Amino acid sequence: MAFDKEKSLRVKYLRNLEKFANSAISALKKEGFDQQKFQERMLKNSKFFKENEAVFLNSSYAKNLESFVNACLDFSRSKEDLLSLANALDKQKKQGGKKEKHKNYLKDF
Repeated sequence: MAFDKEKSLRVKYLRNLEKFANSAISALKKEGFDQQKFQERMLKNSKFFKENEAVFLNSSYAKNLESFVNACLDFSRSKEDLLSLANALDKQKKQGGKKEKHKNYLKDF
């Protein structure tokens, strides 16, 4: 049972990270970007993390997603810097592919 609870907490945390990141990326890509409105939106969206505790993440994508979220909450970062991080995160997500154990399975055939 402890494993199921831990897994559900991890899934909730990852979903909240994804939701926050998607919101941040859409705000960064708007034509009329306003730093003040962006900060207000990020603070409002950070309430997701007060409701759910942080959990240990072991995939590199999940760790980079978490660091991107933390970078968005660090308001000393520039828009261009955040967009660069978002693009790198998107690139990593797209090239993710199958897990290693699945790749080995497919080699047997």
